[in-house]
Amino acid sequence: MRNHLFLLLLFISTSSVARDTLPEGSSLSVEKQSDILLSSNGDFSAGFFRVGQNAFCFSVCFTRSKQPTVLWMAKRDQPVNGKGSFLSLRKSGNLVLTDAGGTIIWETATLSSFQLHLKLRNNGNLLLLTSEGTTIWQNFDSPTDTLLPTQPLTERVALVSPRSATNHSSGFYKLYFDDESFLRLLYKGHTFSSVYWPAPWQLPTVPTDIGRTNYNFTKTALLDSFGLFTSSDGFEFRSTDYPKKLYRRLKMDSDGNVRLYSFNEERKIWEVTWQVVSQPCSIHGICGQNSICNHDPVIGRTCYCLKGYKVKDPNDWTQGCEPEFSPSDFSCNSRQSLGFLRLPNMDLYGYDMSYGIVSSLKECQNLCLALCDECVAVQLKFNEFGTFRCYVKKVAFNGRDSPHIIVDTYIKLPNSILRSSTKILKHSRMNCSVGLSQKLNRFYQPPEKNSTLSFLVWFAFGVGVFEFSTIFLVWFFLFRTSKNPDPLDEQQHLLSATRFQRFTYAELKSATRGFKEEVGRGAGGVVYKGTLYDNRVAAIKRLNEATQREAEFLAEIRTIGMLNHMNLIDMWGYCVEGKHRLLVYEYMEYGSLADNLFGNALDWKKRFNVAVGTARGLAYLHEECLEWILHCDVKPQNILLNSEFQPKVADFGLSKLLNRDERRNCSFSGIRGTRGYMALEWAYNLRITSKVDVYSYGIVVLEMVSGRSPMAIHSLENSGNIEKHRLVTWIREKIKLAPTFGFRMEEIIDPSLEGNYNVSEVEVLVEVALQCVQDDMNERPSMSQVAEMLRAHQNKLLPL
Repeated sequence: MRNHLFLLLLFISTSSVARDTLPEGSSLSVEKQSDILLSSNGDFSAGFFRVGQNAFCFSVCFTRSKQPTVLWMAKRDQPVNGKGSFLSLRKSGNLVLTDAGGTIIWETATLSSFQLHLKLRNNGNLLLLTSEGTTIWQNFDSPTDTLLPTQPLTERVALVSPRSATNHSSGFYKLYFDDESFLRLLYKGHTFSSVYWPAPWQLPTVPTDIGRTNYNFTKTALLDSFGLFTSSDGFEFRSTDYPKKLYRRLKMDSDGNVRLYSFNEERKIWEVTWQVVSQPCSIHGICGQNSICNHDPVIGRTCYCLKGYKVKDPNDWTQGCEPEFSPSDFSCNSRQSLGFLRLPNMDLYGYDMSYGIVSSLKECQNLCLALCDECVAVQLKFNEFGTFRCYVKKVAFNGRDSPHIIVDTYIKLPNSILRSSTKILKHSRMNCSVGLSQKLNRFYQPPEKNSTLSFLVWFAFGVGVFEFSTIFLVWFFLFRTSKNPDPLDEQQHLLSATRFQRFTYAELKSATRGFKEEVGRGAGGVVYKGTLYDNRVAAIKRLNEATQREAEFLAEIRTIGMLNHMNLIDMWGYCVEGKHRLLVYEYMEYGSLADNLFGNALDWKKRFNVAVGTARGLAYLHEECLEWILHCDVKPQNILLNSEFQPKVADFGLSKLLNRDERRNCSFSGIRGTRGYMALEWAYNLRITSKVDVYSYGIVVLEMVSGRSPMAIHSLENSGNIEKHRLVTWIREKIKLAPTFGFRMEEIIDPSLEGNYNVSEVEVLVEVALQCVQDDMNERPSMSQVAEMLRAHQNKLLPL
């Protein structure tokens, strides 16, 4: 609540409470909520901002947004106490921040014989001025993570990211001018550091290729209110809403990306209108050591550990992963047998111990084995001379995977772990990795002297087979096909009655500019952003494997084409041409529920509407369309949000089409869905019904209400003992231990809502969700019953 003081003071008389000037000999106290400076236009404030329990930083904030936006902090890595701390402008001219007990935490180190005053201007600049208006000091000269319009970025300063979205202390990323006068992005962790923008191979050898120059040594960059950013090295960009004059801020974010935020006056929120890195996994250090980064525009960026490693802290992936085996297994004195696990299309950028030319993979791996614990992996790249470049990795860092990466990485592991990997692969439907294949011991007999005779026999046999095959195929196409109607023509005729459009492969290739902009990976395919001939922006999904015959594919498309509901993603068309199978969907700019759930975009009203809309969409799939459909993978990543934050259920890639008479005899070839959201039926090989979607929906609702992951472990105090539970059990125990439900309400609700929620709506959502996640499928309601319960509650709240 303390941080909302800045917003509250906008509605209080500025003459009696707020001021824009602090005179010499005066101070601001951390204990007085009214002790702030407020710019004359009321848009900026300067005061003590809470950063932790009894911890505050003196900050400049933007106050017109729904929540105060921190723009600058004094000594952000050393907060002051909530009692006895002051910001004082001493008569000597020194502006001093003191902690309880009078310890100086930060100061401007200014001295002046003139009388000074501290003033907060209407552009967010905090200045020490003489009575004549001469500037002695200004916070624009020492930014933290944010640059405002007219505030220069120079060689003497840098934008340093916060540690996280909620931790304002200094993080790992920095935007700065290097010694060659280029604007750069640097990752600097506890152990490693590296430049990741521009790509290290682009500068300084070919700076003109990317519009850069190092002939200008002024090292200055500037942002204006219209959305234009210019730098002395030739780099510039314009916001997507250029040239509107708006409040803007350029921020070095905690995830290593630099983003331009523009203020939406109508919605009172900041919107991203430009960012420097389009591929999030190219940012160094984001997943830590011994891990891999993967990006899906629907799911977002995810991190996972290399095989044989486990995550150190699930809440902080920058700490990376640690080995599940003993590090001594790699030592030269170890008796542990070692091998390599192949990871195709995966890169470990940087930290090469050496590289050399080799003739085979085995030679490259032997180089790594000979280096013992100084080598953890190797990479192999083919060159034009018919040999290979072998890169020996001393650290597994900056890992990322993508089908566009044409490098294979081989991770060194104990054979005991490699054997477990092989067992897993044997039971999966994925292709086995070449690195896990076993070399077969085959013995070939030398050729016989009468090999000519053998050749003639086999040649004659081959000719006979060819003639027989030719006769059979001619008979088949002349007689067999004439007797039966072509199912392909029939399906195409049926599709002509739907709202679908059939695209050619060439049209979709042109719309995506050669499948250039990948925006996601869904079930069974890759999604690209494209612009159709009528200028509609579309999401075009290219399926990975065209195993279905064309008629079967068109039959399923026809079924989906008959779906029409406001809470289902809209499919516009398809392409079936040779081996190519593509689907064309509407493009959702706001992304998924997962993208928005843990930010500030979803207030309680939006969350409740998402729960209601998702229930209606699933109810339609289960019971209202002509052929019932199970989704089988209901999760926040598959619930997309339109511009009004209305939900649309998406991605039926794992779904099962059901005829109404097949409802009670549904079978699947394997487990489907996502861990944490799957019902027990999958694990115990029980009959699969629509109740698996009901269970997943209940988990999603509990996640929206609590703001907690279903996979995380949550602590619960019971009779002085600390118990650990998954999300569902944690909420059930909270309610069970409470004398009344309302008493424990604040302990269940997502704390980011800060008490802004409707109690009756929370109660009904939690009650419905707990019914949905019953272990016994027969005790769960249907989705139509869920939708009806929520609709009935909404009707109670309507005014008479």
